[in-house]
Amino acid sequence: MASPLHPAVTVSNIRQLIPITLDIETAHYTSWSELFKIQCKAFQVYDHLQPQTTPATSSDKDKEKEKPTESWERLDSIVLQWIYGTISQDLLHTILKPNTTAFDAWTALANLFQDNKATQTIDLNKKFASTRLDQFPNMSAYCQVMKVIFDQLQNVGSPITDEQLVLQLLTGLTEQYEGITMIIQQTKPLPDFYDARSHLCMAETRKINQAKVAAQVAGTTLTATTDQHSLRSSRQEQQTETSERGRGRGRGRGRGRGRGSSTWGRGTNNLAPTQNYYPWPNQFQTWPAPPGYSPPTWNSWTRIPPCPYPTALRPNSGGSGVLGPRPAQSYAASYTPTNIDQALYAMSLNPQDQTWTMDTGETGSQDPDPYPTMQ
Repeated sequence: MASPLHPAVTVSNIRQLIPITLDIETAHYTSWSELFKIQCKAFQVYDHLQPQTTPATSSDKDKEKEKPTESWERLDSIVLQWIYGTISQDLLHTILKPNTTAFDAWTALANLFQDNKATQTIDLNKKFASTRLDQFPNMSAYCQVMKVIFDQLQNVGSPITDEQLVLQLLTGLTEQYEGITMIIQQTKPLPDFYDARSHLCMAETRKINQAKVAAQVAGTTLTATTDQHSLRSSRQEQQTETSERGRGRGRGRGRGRGRGSSTWGRGTNNLAPTQNYYPWPNQFQTWPAPPGYSPPTWNSWTRIPPCPYPTALRPNSGGSGVLGPRPAQSYAASYTPTNIDQALYAMSLNPQDQTWTMDTGETGSQDPDPYPTMQ
């Protein structure tokens, strides 16, 4: 009659039963070890995690009976596979040794995570006090990290109470949760960690929903404002286009050309008319001239223009002005106006003397050397 199968042999994938992968960085040793113990007890292999005890006085026959049998070694190898399959590669290379047992691997992992308890306690307490909600994406992640630190402190032999965990959880919240923080702090007795976490997650969900509603209202208002602005802009563009179109046609018909084309307005090169436009007929008559008026006659430019100099002396009225009677001019007696063509002809007949200088009319000159002057 065949022996029945052991329950541990029926396990095909231990990862489905222990979803946590033990890593030196995350340090989920407490959770991992608890789940591993539960599975070992469920499949009747928990004794492979405990040291083997032998009686102090035993005969040789009893020692031979206490040697591990083939079935025991097989079950111990199965438990050892479970340990190796639920830890990271770094831990696997650290504890892997030939000819080892499940108890030896279990003890090696416990020593890695529980040695230097004093140093770990200091570091964990600092991390526990400096953890804040603004360092995490949501409330659930924040509460999870606080619970992991709480478990690690228990693992190194420095446990804290659940009340201290809840108070520190409330201390790390932001100002947005000030109301729910005051409510939880004033509750007597103080709720445990799981109740406080539930209240905080519900408050976060309510704030998220309120933010979504506010965003939808703001988006609807913005859309309505944008539509009104677009409608106004389109109306203004239509009015501008209509006015510019009228200006283009007016310019094209009046001036004979528009912007960028011929006789029509803007942008109508291909629509230019084929008929010719003539200037306006003489529909307006000039005003009649007053009686006795005759238009001036202009001399032909082939003749010499009239002399610009006066041909007669300007009579001196001799009247008194603002400053008194007008003085007599010294050159009036000796100056005889003449025609310019006669003066030029006289200058051509009589060549100029190279020694003469022009008299500037300065009567107070003290120059002793006489110079010939021309009057």
